[in-house]
Amino acid sequence: MASVQGWAAAVDRALVGPGAAPAERGLVYGTAAAGAGLAVVAVAPAALPLWAVALVALVAFDLFGGAAANATAAAKRAFHAPGRAPRHHLGFVAAHGQPFLLALAVPGLGWAAAAVLYALALAGAVAVTAAPGVVKRPVAFAATVLAIGVADVTVSVPDELAWLAPVLFVKLLLGHLLPEESRG
Repeated sequence: MASVQGWAAAVDRALVGPGAAPAERGLVYGTAAAGAGLAVVAVAPAALPLWAVALVALVAFDLFGGAAANATAAAKRAFHAPGRAPRHHLGFVAAHGQPFLLALAVPGLGWAAAAVLYALALAGAVAVTAAPGVVKRPVAFAATVLAIGVADVTVSVPDELAWLAPVLFVKLLLGHLLPEESRG
């Protein structure tokens, strides 16, 4: 039983953040499950093979749940701890190649569209990490809305993946890159 509890704690630390409060964990896992369910319902009319539906659900679980997780105090403490540099944040964003995974699974999401979504996330991350502290938050919001706008106008994404660009950019540019704002 101890190994199961240890595994569960490790998953919690990795997905939600070390020292996450029960309310944070519940919110993150609830959002992840709801996002995965929404994505499965959205792809149902496409009659994809089971492996593709499972991959879409897994990506949605990560992106929807990650958007909520990255906004938690636990994640902010971990991702913005002393010693964390812009390269750590850029590496986190660069590791999010989910648009390419979805291009493998969902007809209609081409490699070029996946590359544009990925490039928009990276470009936004560079802008946010390069911004001075006083404008980091508005730069993150500007990068997010502009990335969503550019994606919406220039990239052909199947209707069943209409959630992909906004959720990806919110998770990475707003959730992950912004440090906790002190309350005064």
